[in-house]
Amino acid sequence: MKIVVVGGVAGGMSFAARARRLNESAEIIVLERGPYVSFANCGLPYYVSGEIEDRAKLLVQTPESLAASLNLDVRTGHDVVSVDGEGRRLLVRTETGEESIDYDRLVLAPGAKAIQPDIAGLGQSSRVHTLRTVDDAIAIRGKVDSGVRRAVVLGAGFIGVEAAEGLAMNALETTLVELAPQVLPPLDAEQASLVESELKSMGIAVRTGVAATEIRSGAEADTVVLSDGSELVADVVVLSVGVRPDTAFLADSGLEMDGGALVVDEHGRTSLPDVFAVGDATVSTDAVTGVRRPVALAGPANRAGRLVADFVMRPETARPIPHPLGTAIVRAGNLTAAMTGANRRSLVGAGISFHTLHLHPAQHAGYFPGTSQIHLTVHIRQGDGLILGAQAVGADGVDKRIDVLATAMKGGALIGDLIDLDLSYSPPYGQAKDAVNLAGMVGSNVLDGTLSLWYAEDLDGVRDSALILDTRTDGEVATGMIPGALHVPHTELRGRIHEVRDAAAGRPVRVMCASGVRSAIAHRVLVQNGFDSASLSGGMLTLRAVLGERVEEVLTAPANVR
Repeated sequence: MKIVVVGGVAGGMSFAARARRLNESAEIIVLERGPYVSFANCGLPYYVSGEIEDRAKLLVQTPESLAASLNLDVRTGHDVVSVDGEGRRLLVRTETGEESIDYDRLVLAPGAKAIQPDIAGLGQSSRVHTLRTVDDAIAIRGKVDSGVRRAVVLGAGFIGVEAAEGLAMNALETTLVELAPQVLPPLDAEQASLVESELKSMGIAVRTGVAATEIRSGAEADTVVLSDGSELVADVVVLSVGVRPDTAFLADSGLEMDGGALVVDEHGRTSLPDVFAVGDATVSTDAVTGVRRPVALAGPANRAGRLVADFVMRPETARPIPHPLGTAIVRAGNLTAAMTGANRRSLVGAGISFHTLHLHPAQHAGYFPGTSQIHLTVHIRQGDGLILGAQAVGADGVDKRIDVLATAMKGGALIGDLIDLDLSYSPPYGQAKDAVNLAGMVGSNVLDGTLSLWYAEDLDGVRDSALILDTRTDGEVATGMIPGALHVPHTELRGRIHEVRDAAAGRPVRVMCASGVRSAIAHRVLVQNGFDSASLSGGMLTLRAVLGERVEEVLTAPANVR
């Protein structure tokens, strides 16, 4: 059997390595357009930052090492021009000309390429770089080492945030520009707000809601013109506005595509016989919403490559490729942000009814030194509490909780199942009631009616229709409270319930505290005294994150605090 793999890195090399382990006699050829067939794509921003000092560390495998260990025929500098599915052959361009290569099985793993937006002057400057390849990272690092002072990063997705962080770590005046109204668009707004604040604390200027319209190349520096008319001077520009499937060479192949991405079945089969595809250039079905789109993540690409190799070599026992949850993580200064499953925007778009839980637990025992908060959001389906998605931001412990929740989602867990998870506990590592267990408890209370929630996004409507009861301490409300709210510390509520009744005057009562714990206690007191009550999800911590720069406009210092 002669197998040809087009493209290396995650998907292609995972297929080739697994295929060889299952079949020693197959002829396996890997064709790679560039000079590197197996490199640490996700490590590129950290070479730019200088945390990875040796560029050789970025090269996971070489053609020579793959030939020696796996007997793979890896050919770099081989650019596939076209695919003839009927004739089972490829037209390949090399330095010495064009050649034809036939195949019995073909695996396409061309990956994705950086989007080139419609920006005037974009292709006329040597100071503009993408960050997709080893050569890209080397070029940007060279600029940093040459002493440049000002950087502009266009696009505040995961790569853009990592690039901006790395440049700022090297003392460059860095501006991060994003067309969306927030950094890290896949995050819910209240989580993205925390990341944006951290980036600003690093000295990074963040410009959201604007796009670059022109890049004017000058003798000493470039000028990046934004859609609001402002201008940024840059010695280096990193373009990171997204990627699209690198499938233009397949336009005349007869392969079925959706928006430029290859359509595959659960075993990676395309519409052509004996032609498979994996990785960033394929269409995936979202595990939660059912939306079909490419997922440009290394984990799903690696797993798909392995599973397709299983199907090619032993189809009778091969497992299908799972629908990805899109689990991802990124560092921003001293914070980590991670997510799995669907965010609020995609759930609304899919018409799925859901509850959102906001929690702010400590990452380990509060009495142990170094305690910090995890800002955790969990979306659950109304009715049965199926976990639909989760996000977390914090200085420590974020990865553990999101990975646990991703595992729970893979198993189809309901929110109540989290209560019973037997998670490791010791004061330096967690709490007896872990953040994940707590999410289960809060979610179960919401589902069975023990707890009703209101949300920071609805603040304006709540102020118009209900009494807001602030149950924080005197010292806490002195830092800012919602105008018109009634302040009664939760420990005094039972003795002052008549004050709440008088102030409410028949209106619903919407309770709040710092994080949602004390207001949940107050909610139970109110409900059992006949009030229409609900507790602010996530409390003042979430409210401040949702308000963002509007905090000073909305919150006021109380006139008098006892």
